[in-house]
Amino acid sequence: MEKASLCHRNTPLPLLNRPSNFLQFKHQNSFLKFPNPNLHRLRRLNCSVSDGTVSSSLGATDSSLAVKKAAEVSSELKGTSIFLVGLKSSLKTSLGKLLADALRYYYFDSDSLVEEAVGGALAAKSFRESDEKGFYESETEVLKQLSSMGRLVVCAGNGTVTSSTNLALLRHGISLWIDVPLDFVARDVIEDKSQFAPSEISISGSYPEVQDELGALYDKYRVGYATADAIISVQKVVSRLGCDNLDEITREDMALEALREIEKLTRVKKMQEEAARPF
Repeated sequence: MEKASLCHRNTPLPLLNRPSNFLQFKHQNSFLKFPNPNLHRLRRLNCSVSDGTVSSSLGATDSSLAVKKAAEVSSELKGTSIFLVGLKSSLKTSLGKLLADALRYYYFDSDSLVEEAVGGALAAKSFRESDEKGFYESETEVLKQLSSMGRLVVCAGNGTVTSSTNLALLRHGISLWIDVPLDFVARDVIEDKSQFAPSEISISGSYPEVQDELGALYDKYRVGYATADAIISVQKVVSRLGCDNLDEITREDMALEALREIEKLTRVKKMQEEAARPF
């Protein structure tokens, strides 16, 4: 199995200032501390890494082309981490996991790590509702650690795009805005009301009400989303593939689109570096 290169840090970072309760995940000379004493559960919930094979939850036919494309861009990517921003959705999550599998990266969800850090989902829910600013500051602490590492795919929460500090941290990797139609996200919310806190949207509302509130949430964070290095738009993929229905788009379609954009970005970076070299 190809090992992840978790670079740039030689000393532990006290995530949320609770060092005594954290599991220390170590690779080579780098450290990341997590608040869960059970490594197996933590990896199962929040982190995955591929050994080049495809997990059964993805299916071989669902990712074979993505794996092939990832192999083409991997050498130029050189372990650069990838941060996915945009409204939380099942498509964004599954895309992140598929990219991690295809690239043989580690996968993390920043909101889940914040939940772990503050004592679980219920504690995080209460924390966010009572102190949204404090919750986002906690996300900054998580992001600081993740951005200091390599070979990660991170599904980032909305707090990631709320401050210049966080946006600067995203520059340590490649950021992609996963732009999913609001009706897709609304369906996710109706099916799983735990995705958003009541402070963000009224999860007890009807489908049209949820969609309207998601629209307001989208407008609130859109400027931050737009700072991403590239946009991976479901609508764009639908148009390019000539599909009649948004539901025809698969995770593989989105992953291939993301990998193509990553390939473009790495090529531009390479050209810029070559242009900056002295004669």
